[in-house]
Amino acid sequence: MLTRRQTLALLTATPAALTMFPNMAIAQKPKVFQNPVAINAIDPIAYFEESKPVPGSADHTVVWNGAEWHFASRSNASKFESDPETYAPVFGGYCAFAASRGYLAPTIPEAWTIHEGKLYLNANLRAQELWRQDIPGNIAAGLKNWPGILG
Repeated sequence: MLTRRQTLALLTATPAALTMFPNMAIAQKPKVFQNPVAINAIDPIAYFEESKPVPGSADHTVVWNGAEWHFASRSNASKFESDPETYAPVFGGYCAFAASRGYLAPTIPEAWTIHEGKLYLNANLRAQELWRQDIPGNIAAGLKNWPGILG
């Protein structure tokens, strides 16, 4: 945990560094939520086919969109590999409700929704509840914010 003095020093140093190095890029968040594997190492195919989160295995890995994805079976890995856009969660697996509000948040496997054939994940069950109150409106707001909120 940073002390107040350390935090103030960081806040002061950042603008100075940008002045001295104006072409220095500010790091962008990854396009896919990783902890350290995409979507907490949960098999995204399972949400569609088993209607629940199922842990993936490092034995069945696909690298896509800058992230490592784990699957419960080679069959699921192959399905994902052949059509990742169909199975990958919208907003890169970050919380869909947070994206609709203009920020990024990690997700948990238990808070998920499939809407019109797309997978959406949420930070917690309360965020999922709020998300579900206006799914079409939240999707529209999230798409308006995405991918700008990556930084």
